[in-house]
Amino acid sequence: MKITIHDKAKVIIENPLSIHNYFGWPTAARLKNGKIAVTASGFRLGHVCPFGKTVISFSDDDGKTYTLPAPVIDTCLDDRDGGLCAFGESGLILTSFNNKVDWQKEITDDPYKLAYLDKITPEQEEKALGSTFRVSYDNTTTFGPLYKSPISSPHGPCELSDGRILWVGCVFDGSYLRNEDVNDIQVYTLNPENGEMNYVGEIENIEIDGVKYNSYEPHAIELDDGTILVHIRVETSTFTHFTLFQSKSTDGGKTWTKPVQILEDKGGAPAHIFKHSSGTLICTYGDRQAPFGIKAMFSKDGGETWDTNYTLYINNEISSDLGYPSTVELPDRSLLTIFYAHNTKWDDPAIIMQTHWSFEE
Repeated sequence: MKITIHDKAKVIIENPLSIHNYFGWPTAARLKNGKIAVTASGFRLGHVCPFGKTVISFSDDDGKTYTLPAPVIDTCLDDRDGGLCAFGESGLILTSFNNKVDWQKEITDDPYKLAYLDKITPEQEEKALGSTFRVSYDNTTTFGPLYKSPISSPHGPCELSDGRILWVGCVFDGSYLRNEDVNDIQVYTLNPENGEMNYVGEIENIEIDGVKYNSYEPHAIELDDGTILVHIRVETSTFTHFTLFQSKSTDGGKTWTKPVQILEDKGGAPAHIFKHSSGTLICTYGDRQAPFGIKAMFSKDGGETWDTNYTLYINNEISSDLGYPSTVELPDRSLLTIFYAHNTKWDDPAIIMQTHWSFEE
């Protein structure tokens, strides 16, 4: 496979006139009206920040320009990540999640953040806490109420060929704890009309040499034959592994194959899977090994095999705080991959960027 990078990676979402200028964990999607939507968590002070809001921005010229980011989910907690699922004739689901107040207090000594967190009442926290989402039926002109999901994933659910919305996600806790008695990755269907979630199945936990590894941040896609393919971020607390595992379902998400590792131990994560008009599957993921960057891998056989480690962007060792790429296709069949990174130096805030590229056999 040959990769061609057409333009230098450029910044598409930032807030440079304010100290609230950290943006991360984006997702891009093509809306049914042709616009490109990009969501992310923004207006933050840093990677962990109670002021985070999940925002959305649009391009109606295939990524040349974007609107200023506007908040869609803005609770009193640290609204993180942004996922998108375009569905139906004009629908869009925008997802996010947040964390418990006590957990946020444990990992910050910033008096500004602590003073804000102290003002959040238990009632306000209970109302806001969750893996959250809102639904639009008019290509984002308006959004409905805030719903909650029992699972979360950085890029959101996917629409199946029969019109159902399937969500493969990690069981939500609110403090990054893991319940050893349940499987980390579970599967639900989502009714966007009322926010109702119905359990479908789950993927077995991943163990290596008898040790359970952390599994989370999955992304799923339906293939032409109805198979559902999912890639899962898997790592250890000591980061001896930071990689991707793959599982498949042929019965609508009820049962799944045993997850298998598809990248080397520190190959990168999390993943976003995209089907190109050529039929080629493209998985993009962040590489947090120096020199840090965004990579892609390709499959021509429905995920049976992957051609890995194609570099789309190199961070030149500025910061390993980067990744969460996702991809959309342009009319000329080239691609835009949107991600977050520190563009200039380590202590500058992260921002949302894109790279324009194409591939050929």
